[in-house]
Amino acid sequence: MKILHTADWHIGQLFHEYDRTHEHLQFLNWLITTLAEKKIDVLLISGDIFDHSNPAATSIKMFYKFLNQAIKANPAIQIVITAGNHDSASRLESPKPLLESSNIHIIGLVEKNTEGAIDYEKLIIPIHDALGEIKVWCLAVPFLRMGDYPSITDGNNPYTDGVTALYNETFECAKSKKQKGQAIIAMGHLHTHQAEITELDKTERLIMGGVECVPASAFHEEIKYVALGHIHKAQRIGGKEHIRYSGSPLPMSFSELNYKHQVIIFEIDEEISNLESVEIPLFVKLQRVPLTNKPLDDVLILLEQLPDMETSIEQAPYLEVRVLLEGPEPALRHKVETALTGKHIRLAKIDVKYPNSSSKDTEFISPEKLNELQPIDVFSKIYQSKFSTEVPELMMQLFQEVAQEVNQKEE
Repeated sequence: MKILHTADWHIGQLFHEYDRTHEHLQFLNWLITTLAEKKIDVLLISGDIFDHSNPAATSIKMFYKFLNQAIKANPAIQIVITAGNHDSASRLESPKPLLESSNIHIIGLVEKNTEGAIDYEKLIIPIHDALGEIKVWCLAVPFLRMGDYPSITDGNNPYTDGVTALYNETFECAKSKKQKGQAIIAMGHLHTHQAEITELDKTERLIMGGVECVPASAFHEEIKYVALGHIHKAQRIGGKEHIRYSGSPLPMSFSELNYKHQVIIFEIDEEISNLESVEIPLFVKLQRVPLTNKPLDDVLILLEQLPDMETSIEQAPYLEVRVLLEGPEPALRHKVETALTGKHIRLAKIDVKYPNSSSKDTEFISPEKLNELQPIDVFSKIYQSKFSTEVPELMMQLFQEVAQEVNQKEE
């Protein structure tokens, strides 16, 4: 059987306020073609189908249109979808009874029985071959929130220990069903130890918490493949070829300028074989001008040299402008946008840097000392820290006027 692993589509995501519908449609069309050309039997989607828990109607329609087209193109294909932390588990599962008749399985919730115990049977999906025989048991585990995993009170890390216990119990349940000639694979939407994160992944730390990392050892050695989502950079984990993040199909930040996005394809009998990464085309380019931060006058000259508008704005590259400033520049965006008038580009981000002051050491201020500082002192220190220069006299005067006005209102 041939299996394709993908994750982190984030349908409905805005790239620096730009709509990405065109890019997502291009990716989904490419995926439908790839499923047919590669003769894929099973599609695994490991979470974060949508970028928001309450996606727009156009995003929902795009997703279900893809499922419909994928089934029409290959009626025998089996699709297993798990929810990510960006998805609404219950919303994603709502059409589950209807879709199962088309061999589409969606697992968003960790269901429990009347006694409050986890129903591990509901997390296991049988995958059949062309003859209708079960060839693979899939542990379809969605993003796990507090209360979804067993409570381990005597361990060092309740989250890690609880998630590991859930995977162990689910594996044991699948193993009790497994017969000769069958294999077990797993899905997950989580952060593993030693995972290399991208710029955007850092924002997920607020969701995951600093300690919510799972070791590769959480997945039993008899699990033949682990299809992971949540981290947007494709990679293998713990040096193991069979534990992998597929990564996101679209660039999520300018840090991915030279990064090749991909899906993972492998074959499985009792063991996996022919594992390969298939590169996804870049539907809209990312561009930085200049490659390193330079003075504004130099940057404006470079921007004016960019080519004029050629095709649809949907195909115009996203641009990050990198500027080196000596101090505040209130008209910065206006100057950049003026230089880009009529250019075949979409201004997404202006990255500003200021000269570093290497001669000054970091100053640590005690709570007592902080209480002694006046607002004007704090403002001066922050300004000097950011711009490496004294506050201009006019700006200092304006700040004092505002501070005085605030004090008068408080009195």
